[in-house]
Amino acid sequence: MSTFASILALGLLPAAAHDAPSGWSYPVSCCSGYDCREVSETDIIEGPEGYVIRVTGEVIPMTSRKVRPSPDGVFHWCSVAGKNDGKTICLFVPPRGY
Repeated sequence: MSTFASILALGLLPAAAHDAPSGWSYPVSCCSGYDCREVSETDIIEGPEGYVIRVTGEVIPMTSRKVRPSPDGVFHWCSVAGKNDGKTICLFVPPRGY
């Protein structure tokens, strides 16, 4: 087995991110190939304490490093192992009007 094949088999190469439906790539820091997905704007509640992930009740402060601008203007949620009960890794938020 070649060295590259051995490294690949052991999973030592960095995980590649996958693409959002609109074509931009989720950053590797947020996604291990299955952690991120587009979510409806009704799945995220914007409140005075931050963004509430409706399915988990988790509150992500607006100043959190987990909050990032959404390149395509819709919400994207990255949770551990892509589970609906997983903790948030990143939340991509569309720009807000005044």
